[in-house]
Amino acid sequence: MQRELNEKCAVVGIFDHPEASKLAYFSLHSLQHRGQEACGISSADGIKVHTIKDRGLVSQVFTDEKIKTLKGTSAIGHNRYSTAGDDSILDAQPVFARYDLGEMAIVHNGNLTNAKEVRDRLIKRGAIFQTFMDTENLIHLIAKSEERKLLDRIIDAVKKIEGAYSLVFLSRTKMFAMRDPYGLRPLSLGKVGNGYIVASETCAFDLVGAEFIRDVEPGELLVFEEGKEPKSIKIFEPTPKHCIFEYVYFARPDSDVFGQNVYQMRKNMGRKLAYIDPIEADMIVPVPDGGVPAAIGYSQESGIPYELGIMRNHYIGRTFIEPTQQMRDLKVKMKLSPITSLIKGKKLIVVDDSIVRGTTSKRIVKMLKEAGAAEVHMRISSPPTTDPCYYGIDTPDKENLIAANMSNQEMCDFMGADSLAYLSHDALLESVNAVDSQYCTACFTGKYLY
Repeated sequence: MQRELNEKCAVVGIFDHPEASKLAYFSLHSLQHRGQEACGISSADGIKVHTIKDRGLVSQVFTDEKIKTLKGTSAIGHNRYSTAGDDSILDAQPVFARYDLGEMAIVHNGNLTNAKEVRDRLIKRGAIFQTFMDTENLIHLIAKSEERKLLDRIIDAVKKIEGAYSLVFLSRTKMFAMRDPYGLRPLSLGKVGNGYIVASETCAFDLVGAEFIRDVEPGELLVFEEGKEPKSIKIFEPTPKHCIFEYVYFARPDSDVFGQNVYQMRKNMGRKLAYIDPIEADMIVPVPDGGVPAAIGYSQESGIPYELGIMRNHYIGRTFIEPTQQMRDLKVKMKLSPITSLIKGKKLIVVDDSIVRGTTSKRIVKMLKEAGAAEVHMRISSPPTTDPCYYGIDTPDKENLIAANMSNQEMCDFMGADSLAYLSHDALLESVNAVDSQYCTACFTGKYLY
């Protein structure tokens, strides 16, 4: 069963800190929004690499007792949604292996587009795979490399892969962090105590008291060794093509991603949407929580009052986690409820960040009209999602994307809305202070990098 848009994943790495595993744990907490299927932490104490991983949320998988067993001054962690692979516990990360140079663990945010070709070649060379993850390819590439040092093996391995990746490798004594040449997936570097942190989003830095240094550059490999500043190696010439959906939906609003604050970018999208598509209404209502910043921007630009006409039950979780449509339907009803006395008889502009299948939007329109709304005008702060992503977002196939199969009016009729309008592609780029060459917008255009 196809799901709605699932977030990519989250990675974190802590190096040279006496409480590395605890900081990894708290960092994964702050990055929980990027993956709720499984999580794991590997730590290194100079002698061994210790790993704990399981299905479930960070708070469900880890206890104080488990954290204490993750000894050492370095640790890496991962929150997971499946992109390529199965939902088996074997496919949870970090991926750990023993090989001729010792022990190693890897965490990966993204998706390798040539994973099948690489895997097939490795199997022909005798490799035995235990998971369906593309990340495991890297273990085998490193293990089978003829280079003598781990650093050289990692360089050799990443030159054989294509796609989107932010990677963190942990050996018994060193840590390595790497971004793909396009920088599709975010990865930032910070200072924590006398050590260092890398993480998918800067909101992890805020929680553990880390100081942001900079983003890891596209195509850059950072080498962390005890007592030394991180060493930067440019493996590939950078060609920035950042995933614009980080701004639209995935990243937490309090994070700075690709050098800009996510909350401000989303407000810009709402402002731009109101400017290019004005309409009379009594109030602006966001679809919580994704539509909130854009709805605030829309309200500020239009002068129409902003109201929380839909309340969210924060104890339910995101509706696309469950694999069946029946469960998604039930969770939407449990998750969102209208404030009837506020919206009854009113003309509403309902702002959301994106539409995938259209089924959730249809239920929201129905819910609001049943609560007495006089009109419901849907406004989406991104362009129509017409194409699947192959770089780390678990999107439905094209035939299941409503915007790929219906005209704007047909979508509006399907949802039962009084009108429907999206932010244009050019307006989205203007909202994030960008030109097209800086961002990957394949989900809106079908123009892929690989």
